[in-house]
Amino acid sequence: MTDQPTPPVVSSALDLIGRTPMLELTGFDTGPCRLFVKLESANPGGSIKDRIARSMIAAAEADGSLKPGGTIVEATAGNTGLGLAQVGILKGYKLLLVVPDKMAREKIQHLRAMGVDVRITRSDVGKGHAEYYQDMAAGIAAKLNNAVYINQFENPANPQAHEDTTGPEILKQMEGDVDAVVVGVGSGGTLTGLGRFFARASPKTAMILADPVGSILAPLVERGETVEPGSWVIEGIGEDFIPKNCDLDFVKKAYEIPDSESIATARLLLTKAGILGGSSSGTLLAGALRYCREQTEPKRVVTLVCDTGSRYLSKVYNDSWVVEQGLVDRQLHGDLRDLIARGASSGETVTVGPGDTLLTAYNRMRQADVSQLPVIDDGRLIGLVDESDLLEAVEDRRTDARFRQPVSTAMTAKLSTLQANEPLDALLPIFERDQVAIVMDGKEFLGLITRIDLINSLRRQA
Repeated sequence: MTDQPTPPVVSSALDLIGRTPMLELTGFDTGPCRLFVKLESANPGGSIKDRIARSMIAAAEADGSLKPGGTIVEATAGNTGLGLAQVGILKGYKLLLVVPDKMAREKIQHLRAMGVDVRITRSDVGKGHAEYYQDMAAGIAAKLNNAVYINQFENPANPQAHEDTTGPEILKQMEGDVDAVVVGVGSGGTLTGLGRFFARASPKTAMILADPVGSILAPLVERGETVEPGSWVIEGIGEDFIPKNCDLDFVKKAYEIPDSESIATARLLLTKAGILGGSSSGTLLAGALRYCREQTEPKRVVTLVCDTGSRYLSKVYNDSWVVEQGLVDRQLHGDLRDLIARGASSGETVTVGPGDTLLTAYNRMRQADVSQLPVIDDGRLIGLVDESDLLEAVEDRRTDARFRQPVSTAMTAKLSTLQANEPLDALLPIFERDQVAIVMDGKEFLGLITRIDLINSLRRQA
C-alpha cells in the first residue's frame, strides 16, 4: 500500500466542504465506457448542497441582506436545508425551513436536532398555491424582521458554486478528460453551474439529465413536450416547473427514470460498490448506466452521489416501505396475501413470544413503528398484543412489576382470523371493530393487514 497524503487539520467544518473523492465503478455493466462517481456525500453536511449553502450565505452577507443574528428562510426537499443549517448555524444565524411532507423523516430529525424551525407542508400542490413550499417560505420570510428568503431556485450564487468549485474539481480529478456528466435537476444549480464551466473549459463534455418519471423536464428536453406534472417518491430532483436557475439548453440528452429503477439502482450501488447513496443518487446512476450502455465507443462518464443514503433508511433501504409503495416486483397471489406488507414467512413480521416481558413488546412496537405484535410460540400463532392490551396491563401504578410481566398475561388469545382466499370485503367488518386482520393459510400464520395496508393497496391501484 502506497503512502497517501492525509488531509490537514482544519478549524471549522466549513473548511471541509468540497474537494470530495472520485470513485471509478467496477463490476457494473457500463458498455464500452468507464463510469466514475463523485462522492458529494462526503461533504460535512452529507450532500452536494453544502456547496451552494456556503455560496448563497456568503452572497447574502456580502450584499447586506443577511445581517448578524438574522434568520435564513428556505423552501427545501431537505438537503439544501441541511446545508444551510450546516453553514448558517456555525455562523450564528437562525434557520426556518419549509419542507414538503414526502421528505424522509431522517432529514427532519437531523434538522430539528440542529435547532432548526421546520415547517411541514403539502407535497400535492403546485406553484401558486398558498401551501406550496416555495410560496409558503417566501410568505413567511416577508413577515419576519431581519430575515432573508435564500431562494435556491433563483439565487445566482447557487450555480456559481458549481461553476467555481464542483466543475474544476471534476475536470482535475479526471485529468482533463471527461466526455459526459450526468446530473439531476432540483433547483437547476448543478446543471447550470457545471454546464457553464464545461462549455468554457471542456467543450466536448456533454451534460446529461436523469429525471424522475413524473417530472416535466425530460419530456421537454427529449420531445419538446410540455406535460402535466405527475408524482414521484425520489427526493430532491425532478420539477413541476422550470426554475430560473435551470438552463436546459446545456442538456444534450435526458432520461426518464421510474422510481422503482432509481431505488433498485441505489441499492445496487450499495451492494456492488459499498456506497450508501440517497434516492436521487440512484436516479443519476441509472441514467448514467443507460447512457454508457448506449455508446458505441469508449467514453469517460461522471455522475454524482448527491447525498448520503443514511437519510433514507426508513424509505429506500426499508424493504417494507418499498413494498408498500409498489416499487419492487413481488409475487402476487390475487388474494389477501398481496396486502400483507410484512410477511411472516420472510421474517419481516415483528413478533414477540409469550414469555417475553411487556417492556420487550413495548420496545419492539416503538422500534418497528407498529401498534400490535403477533405472539408466536414454537412457530405457532397463539395470540396478539396491541397498545391497548399493553396499556391496560401496565397502568396499575401500585405494582413495580408492570413492565416485567410476561406478554402472556396481557395478550388476546381469542383471535378472529381470515383465510388468505377470502374476499377483500371481509376486511371491513374487522376494521369496523377497530381490530387488525390476521391472515392464515390453513393453520399457517401469514401476516397482518392493517387499515393503512388496505389504503396503500387502493392507492397503488389508483
